[in-house]
Amino acid sequence: MSEIAPETVAQRLEGGDDDFTLVDIRREADFEEWHVPGSENVDVYEELKDDPDAAAEVLSDLPENGEIVTVCGAGVLAADAAELLQEQGYDAKTLENGMNGWARVHRMASLEVNLDGELIQVARPGTGCLSHVLITEGEAAIFESSQYTAEYEAVLEEYDADLAGVFDTHAHADHVSGGKNLAEAHSAPYYLHPADDDGIDATHVEDGDVIEVGAVEIEVIHTPGHSPGSVSYAVEEEALLTGDTLFHDSVGRVELGVDAGLEETSIEDNAETLYESLERLRERDGNPLVLPAHDPGSPQPPVAASLNEVKQRNEAFVQDRETLVAALSADVPKQPPNFERIKLTNVGTEEISDEEADELELGPNRCAAE
Repeated sequence: MSEIAPETVAQRLEGGDDDFTLVDIRREADFEEWHVPGSENVDVYEELKDDPDAAAEVLSDLPENGEIVTVCGAGVLAADAAELLQEQGYDAKTLENGMNGWARVHRMASLEVNLDGELIQVARPGTGCLSHVLITEGEAAIFESSQYTAEYEAVLEEYDADLAGVFDTHAHADHVSGGKNLAEAHSAPYYLHPADDDGIDATHVEDGDVIEVGAVEIEVIHTPGHSPGSVSYAVEEEALLTGDTLFHDSVGRVELGVDAGLEETSIEDNAETLYESLERLRERDGNPLVLPAHDPGSPQPPVAASLNEVKQRNEAFVQDRETLVAALSADVPKQPPNFERIKLTNVGTEEISDEEADELELGPNRCAAE
């Protein structure tokens, strides 16, 4: 079986390589829900299972020039599709582990900030997750670590930096945090607001705390609404890591914890709280980069916008209280896949295996209000 690594596909897409075609053979509904950017859907899922000859006939209409990479959920049926294409003379490969593999891809880029150090963005195109690594005077702070901690270990090794702390803006509902495990591996603190800690035993942060890492100060701003323990981290006046409170084009959802029975509040009360948190961010001095924990698309780093730019392009961010509360209370988007178990894992209520963590994360990001 001829396979191509998801990381290689990500590099080729990032480089603008147009000498290959990504052909997603899943059902149309699954493709619309979540797919590799730039891929096209040729729905032969059922045919590949029940009638390979019919699948081969449909696939024979694909252009013959260039390489074809077939995609499915885990790479199994896509391998069958690639084999049928190869039998017809196509140069065909399969995306290794399919969308499961695509979800694990991490891409990195440095951000333009005026700090005594470097701020690196780590993006996951397959899930929309964004995390950040601050390197300063031989120390490192990691924000919003994914469960794939080897990606961050590689950064620490490249910069020969000691891990001073791992920071989460809140207990996430759409990806399994690697923060606690990464911190424990380096005997470093794992920072989390106590309102989002139900057994993680994190090092708690409160509004107004200032944490020094190397030559850089990190200020804690309590910005609840999306989650009771949501905070934003101000990295001096250069960057504002806003978690799922503020995105570049939207704001955080306010109903997830209520719907899951995790919060003894109402959607309307959470919307009111979020408005007040956004007001605090709007009134910040300077013009820092706004760096959320997620991007609803398939992000290729750097994904950044200044606070003034976000004010101009993000309608929800500048709405009056009544309008925003009404909109967030009435327009409830589809829930993230498996969000209850992910949330319970991240607050410390539930323990899961590595295999379960992989499976729980699969699917698109849905932590922004639409």
